[in-house]
Amino acid sequence: MLESTKVPALTRAIDILNFIAQVGPCSAARIIDELAIPKSTAYLLLGELKRQRFLSIDNQDNYCLWTKLVELAGHALSKLDLRELARPRLTQLMDETGLLCHLGIIDNQNAYYILKIESSSTISVRSHEGKSLSLYRSGIGKCLLAWQPEAVRDAIISQLTWQQATPTTIMNPQQLNDELARIRYRGWSFDNGEDYPDVRCVAAPVFNATNALTAAISVVGTRQQINDDNRDYLAGKAIACAKDISRLLGWKSPFELQAS
Repeated sequence: MLESTKVPALTRAIDILNFIAQVGPCSAARIIDELAIPKSTAYLLLGELKRQRFLSIDNQDNYCLWTKLVELAGHALSKLDLRELARPRLTQLMDETGLLCHLGIIDNQNAYYILKIESSSTISVRSHEGKSLSLYRSGIGKCLLAWQPEAVRDAIISQLTWQQATPTTIMNPQQLNDELARIRYRGWSFDNGEDYPDVRCVAAPVFNATNALTAAISVVGTRQQINDDNRDYLAGKAIACAKDISRLLGWKSPFELQAS
């Protein structure tokens, strides 16, 4: 049995905002009918929400969400520390895999580690927060590049300076574009010793509430620690971790959006 609310007016006001967020601008009559709110109560709530700039009325007398919500969202987002938001889940990923884990972001033609969760493994891979990464030779770099808007992606690739660090390094735009298409299709990227011969990495993307790429996370190990036998398993773990962090940022999967 659901607990009855002690603040029914507040609950109804939130219901109104959620309803308009889901269906778009709508009339007072529809709000009253769909939410089963007494007419007098509904008009009082709508009037106050409008006065406080949570709602406005368009030229067809429909209520729509307004600037106060944007203002509050901006304040909330400015306080979010992506590193601290991701740290608990990334630590859990490290515990589950026993491997070094990173959170990375893209900036122009480079990727950067902004969080490192060290593992207790006796075999370690050297890295540090703030380290710059190649966008075509690293797992996180390729992951971050794969989900850029096409025009941005093309512009970045056209300016890359190709450097063969290992025998498996990608060395031309066509090869890279083919790889990025595979990454988008399967949902994760793999560094097959493309920057350092003995290092392997599996990475997955992190998205925000508008389904825009925000960051990527990775599981990193040696070729003994990440191989053909466990690569897909680690990819599944990385994707699950990335989705959990994405949900903390307001992201919803297509199935969740259909159900809402």
